[in-house]
This record gives sequence, structure tokens and C-alpha cells, in this order.
Amino acid sequence: MFNSFGNIFRLTSFGESHGKGIGGVIDGFPPGITIDEEFVQQELNRRRPGQSILTTARKEPDQVEFLSGIFEGKSTGCPIGFIVWNKNQHSNDYNNLKEVYRPSHADYTYTVKYGIRDHRGGGRSSARETISRVVAGALAKLALRQLGISITAYTSQVGAIKLEGSYSDYDLDLIETNDVRCPDPVKAKEMADLIYKVKGEGDTIGGTLTCVIKGCPIGLGQPVFGKLQAALANGMLSINAAKAFEYGIGFKGIKMKGSEQNDVFYNNKGRIETHTNNSGGIQGGISNGEDIYFRVVFKPIATILMEQETVNIDGVDTTLKARGRHDACVLPRAVPIVEAMAAITILDYYLLDKTTQL
Repeated sequence: MFNSFGNIFRLTSFGESHGKGIGGVIDGFPPGITIDEEFVQQELNRRRPGQSILTTARKEPDQVEFLSGIFEGKSTGCPIGFIVWNKNQHSNDYNNLKEVYRPSHADYTYTVKYGIRDHRGGGRSSARETISRVVAGALAKLALRQLGISITAYTSQVGAIKLEGSYSDYDLDLIETNDVRCPDPVKAKEMADLIYKVKGEGDTIGGTLTCVIKGCPIGLGQPVFGKLQAALANGMLSINAAKAFEYGIGFKGIKMKGSEQNDVFYNNKGRIETHTNNSGGIQGGISNGEDIYFRVVFKPIATILMEQETVNIDGVDTTLKARGRHDACVLPRAVPIVEAMAAITILDYYLLDKTTQL
């Protein structure tokens, strides 16, 4: 049951990093939506490895194959099944990890919980599983597009290098013009240089992604345990390497008084709006019609090409040095994943809202 995400619009994913493929089944997708398979593939291309010198050198076409739920280019309302076949596994790169536990990985916890683990690339715990999320998210985006809802994420910090402004201070059309996916070209180059330097050292580095949802209608979210920000946090923190989530003014609000942080209402030609948006578009767990924005912190990737101390499966002290092709920073490839999980969540809560209205 925990391989599924969503209530009405629901994704169930399957597959392992070095298995035959990664796929999923989507249930609850509305019928009659035009399925732009080229757009879905473009979203996968944004996630796939080998995009630039900043990412892993693994070369995967990540070509999606739809198996059901689509007829004559439109969704039928039936389950949509799909698969992406793995093509470029180098499983032998992981043979030296078979009997050791990699620091900060899922190796130890999987072994204790299940009594068995797939050491080849982490198996089910691999970020390659996010392929299924990107496919489902792309379909959700196609449905949300008809509702006038758009979702955009970008890299806002790598290590100590960060954007000081809010999303409204930047031209978000510039996100895809650089390998880091940052809307500030100057900061993007600094970030890229840092990632390249860290990669050359055999190390990794983390940072933050910012995401903004525009056009979200008022009323999405359910009290008390179905608050919209909790659902978004659930989706974001289910992504590999995600360590923290904040929405709206977030932790910056600690330094503010209530009189400074409150979003004051006013009447804008018959529409109730707020002068500020410190709430991040969500109040009382329900969307208020303003832009929804949030940030997700990603840790440095655990697999580093440096010697580390650890223990083997017998608990004996040893050392390891990973081999193979790995990302030095997850952020550029995580951008479409964050967008996908946001799209899945928003569409699910839109459909959920429709079922609760009399």
C-alpha cells in the first residue's frame, strides 16, 4: 500500500534501479484529457541522467511506453499503465558494495527490515524510482493546464550560493537556459562551477529547490488531517534525498511579529485578496487563491567517490570506495520531480474537493 500516492488521482509505482524497468499504474485520471506524449517525454528528458557534465554519465533514453488507459490520444478514465525499460545498467560497479553498508544509505535499514536488499544501485530505494512520478506528474500537468494551473520549480541554492530574492524577482523563463536550472544566470554559473569542483573531488553537495504554483483555485485542502500544505510536504519529503520542507514565509517568520507577518485582506474590484502572501497561498490548510510557494531542502547525495569508514554485514569495521557513475548534486534533476509531485498533489486535491461538494 505504501508504493501508492494519492487519494482520487493515485499513482502506484514499481521497479528497481537495475531491474528490467521502472513503471506505474495511474488510477482516477479524468477521461477525455488529450495526452501529449511528446510533452510527457520532454518531462522525462529533464529528469534523465547524462544531461550535462554536472550529472551522472549513465546514458538512459528513459523512453516511456504507455500500456493502457489511452485511446486515440485521449485518456479513457481507465487505469493508465506505463513502463520505462532500463537500458544502461552497470551492475558490476556495485559488486564491492554487496557486503558493506554505505553511510547514509538505505542499505542497513532495508537489510534489517526485509532481511534482503538489492545492492545494485540501491534497488527500490534508488532515485530512479522517481521516473514513475515524473510520468504521472506530466499527465497531471496536462489536466491542470486546462484549469489554468501552472507549476514551476527551480534551483535556488547550492551549498552556500543562494538566490536572495523571491520567485517574483526572477524571470522564470530562464530556468531551462542553464544546466543548474536556476533563473539567475550569474548565480547559475557560480552554482555550476561549485558542483563541477565538488564532483572533481569525488564529493557531493546539496541545496534547495523553490516551487511556485500559480492559478490554484480557492478551497483545495481538507481539515483537519488533510491540509494542503501537509499533502505537499508528504509528497516532497517522499523524494529521495529530501530533508526539509517549508512553505510561505517559513522559518523567516520566526524573526517577525504577528503584526508584520499577517496577510491583510482587501477588496480588489470585488475579489478578496491579500496585500502580502506570507502564508504561501494556504490558510487553515486550504488554498486561498494566492500563489502557493514552498522550498525543499536536498542533502548531499550519499554516494561519494571517496574512501569512507563503515562496517560490513557482519558488523566488522572496514572501508569502502564507491565506483560507477553518480550525480554530484541532485538539484538539477530533482526540479522536474518536485514539479511532478506538486502536480500530482494539486490534481488529487482538486478532484477530492469535487467529491466533497454537494
